[in-house]
Amino acid sequence: MLRTRATTAAAVALALGFGPAMAEPADAELVVNEELTITTKAPAAAHLDGALSEIYSGWLFREDETRAMQMDDFDNPMFVYAEQGMDAWNTAEGSEGKSCADCHGAIEESMKGVRAVMPKVNAAGALWSMEDYVNSCRTERMGAEAWKWNSDQMKNMTTAISLQSRGMPVAVQIDGPAAEFWERGKEMYYTRFGQLEMSCASCHELNAGNYIRADHLSQGQINGFPLYRLKDAAPVSIHQRFVGCVRDTRAETFGAGSQEFRELELYVASRGLGLDIEGAGVRP
Repeated sequence: MLRTRATTAAAVALALGFGPAMAEPADAELVVNEELTITTKAPAAAHLDGALSEIYSGWLFREDETRAMQMDDFDNPMFVYAEQGMDAWNTAEGSEGKSCADCHGAIEESMKGVRAVMPKVNAAGALWSMEDYVNSCRTERMGAEAWKWNSDQMKNMTTAISLQSRGMPVAVQIDGPAAEFWERGKEMYYTRFGQLEMSCASCHELNAGNYIRADHLSQGQINGFPLYRLKDAAPVSIHQRFVGCVRDTRAETFGAGSQEFRELELYVASRGLGLDIEGAGVRP
């Protein structure tokens, strides 16, 4: 059994291009616009059971130039999309002729803290991500069509909403009605998928700090999402990244917005308890 596991690990390392190099997270402080300090490292929460002693934002695993982009809103490419989301917030749509602002008022006030608690169990007992709440408002209050999970419109809106929680601590609930979803998300995090037989933990826990090809593996924290991915030259949602990760294991992936990914989102978010929401991250 041990020999089989060692052989599998070696095959995975060869297939993915894990290098022998190991690099610590940057010794840097995330201060946005020279005024807002965002927590990017903290002691790991007790529910991680010693799997990590300290947690780090993905921002600390990036090159100097990439980190600098996130420190100035003028240089941060996500703000183009955030502004479009702000415009959509104030635009009336649907059979009811309502905008988001007609019900919720100013986004700066009503959406403050929302991103920090997502995903969240709704009044009916279902676990919903932010995108679910957005579409619920669109279809039930505005009489408008639902947006696709990874559509430009949805990512613009979730970026605008997320910015209102920038600098606030991650605050997802994992007990009470959320507990069963969290447990299933945790199980998925440690489940091996695909021809490469890899789990989320294979990269983001066991190999955090190592290099996979040219990429410095982070802990896979999601407090910076939605974020701008330089490789894609576009915004990327949490579930969009999940899809990419599962595909990288050479497996059939779950869909963005699936129950499986909502549960995984809750568990991964809880691994970042102690970090702050970054609102509009930038990654390679």
